[in-house]
Amino acid sequence: MSRPESNRPDSPRCVVRYGNTRLLGDFEARRDQRFQRGDEVIVRSERGVEWGVVLCPADARTATFMGGGRSGGGRILRAVTDDDRRAREEHAVRERELFRRSVDLMRERTLQMQLIDVELIFGGEKLVLYYLSESRVDFRELVRLLARDFNLRIEMRQIGIRDEARLLADYGDCGKPVCCNTHLREMPAVSMKMAKLQKASLDPSKISGRCGRLKCCLRYEYDTYEEHRRELPPVGATVLTRSGQGRVLSQELLARKLVVAFDDGRRQIADESDIVTVISRGSRRNENGEDD
Repeated sequence: MSRPESNRPDSPRCVVRYGNTRLLGDFEARRDQRFQRGDEVIVRSERGVEWGVVLCPADARTATFMGGGRSGGGRILRAVTDDDRRAREEHAVRERELFRRSVDLMRERTLQMQLIDVELIFGGEKLVLYYLSESRVDFRELVRLLARDFNLRIEMRQIGIRDEARLLADYGDCGKPVCCNTHLREMPAVSMKMAKLQKASLDPSKISGRCGRLKCCLRYEYDTYEEHRRELPPVGATVLTRSGQGRVLSQELLARKLVVAFDDGRRQIADESDIVTVISRGSRRNENGEDD
């Protein structure tokens, strides 16, 4: 006699990355299936049958990281087979043909849009076209023609400059794969203030990513820099150190040190532990000329 359903162990769940834009979802596997990080799987998502990669087991913690109910999901159908790999290679060839034909149709109708990439869902349910456009485009006739020529459901997806990098970019200046095409799920807000605080080069060619915007990595350590900046005496403050009294010229934030000009003309790097007291906080403006 089989055990009651309520006593059976829950089906394993995994976080799976899938799709050209590296979507994340919580996918349920069969009870007899066990997957490890890096395993390639075929899943059924809200878009259809797709190729995916297992990242980790899914639980309440991973659901929080992925945004709770906003994450996609579905079922893991099976581990990838040799037949699946051959089918994927055939898909890649067909995608290139679909891309060329789509570009030709756009040019024939002089549509003000730039096709960036096409994605043929692995199960053949639909074709997704990713495009850039500075204005609203009426592509209804184009969709009808594409659906007729390709015998596929067509989805038009307008993207931004950073999304283009996510689809097409490979490596960044650091020599590693670009963040938007690996682990980043949402693009963080980045500003010149972050670059100035970290004393990064302000040369646009050095602090811009493959998308032409400020590099996302400028956001990673910003909170730590900002925390240290507020905890240390500000630039312009008068401090009493173990070596005497002086004025703070600059902050070395990661090292938690200060460059101090003493009353006798000496300049010295003082560790945070060398500061006895802050006599005056000065104008309360940092070395970038901004209010604390």
